[in-house]
Amino acid sequence: MQGTVDGFSYGLVTPVVAYLMACLGGALGLRCTARAMLVTGSWRPGWLALGSAAIGSGIWTMHFVAMMGFTIEHTPIRYDWPMTFASLAVAIVMVGVGIFIVGYRGARGAALFTGGTLTGLGIASMHYLGMAGMHLDGRLTYNTFTVAASVVIAMAAATAALWAAGQVQGFLWSVGAALVMGLAVTGMHYTGMAAVHVHLTGTAEPSVGGSSAELLAPMLIGPLAFLVLAGVVVLFDPLMIMGRPAEAPAERKPGIPAHTEVPRAVRHPAQHPARRTRRPPSRRAPRTPQNR
Repeated sequence: MQGTVDGFSYGLVTPVVAYLMACLGGALGLRCTARAMLVTGSWRPGWLALGSAAIGSGIWTMHFVAMMGFTIEHTPIRYDWPMTFASLAVAIVMVGVGIFIVGYRGARGAALFTGGTLTGLGIASMHYLGMAGMHLDGRLTYNTFTVAASVVIAMAAATAALWAAGQVQGFLWSVGAALVMGLAVTGMHYTGMAAVHVHLTGTAEPSVGGSSAELLAPMLIGPLAFLVLAGVVVLFDPLMIMGRPAEAPAERKPGIPAHTEVPRAVRHPAQHPARRTRRPPSRRAPRTPQNR
């Protein structure tokens, strides 16, 4: 029997909140990525790891906020907790690989394409692994073409977001990149949900237990708390808002990528202030009776 699916049982509340969660995670993660491009040494992997965890937590939270509005008539929906949290780990790891590639190789060329592709695949993997952790009295099938379209949307939008974050040109660029990242996650999610077909195994009664919102809300507490802490870290770093390197723009030589930290230019000897040189003491001839 074909199940009747409703993905908007709470109206526009869940799509709007889900999009905001995706934008929040994207804004924090991409800002950390931009910040990492301004530093070298041991600080860079720390910023990139924080950005990866923020983006992964944001897209995972977005997915399950949207799933609160997903219901199927005549069957309860249950969630496998180990599989559900495995989707969170997959999202953080795969997004992290893409973020690290862009953070160390720059947001251009093959590095940008590889990083954006892996980040988009991480978004898609999180979605479909999370769907695999959903149990009901039936089975799910997917339209292959629509699934492929959802993956392409995720990869293309993730690549565009990483490119915008890699420009390191201030806060507004990161806001725009976050909006694109939020669009990537929500667009991929609802495109993927449009590919779902539910086939019920029988005429099960409606769920007697809690609703999807009651089941999923406790799982979102941890990722939401992490996003709040990441937001505090971002707000207390002034370079997160300015998005400018520590050295003056005049010290950066043309042809060097913006994400590369340039050491202080060595002044040309001619630029040093003139040094006072002491004159050697004049050697006077000893006085003789004839010179007196």
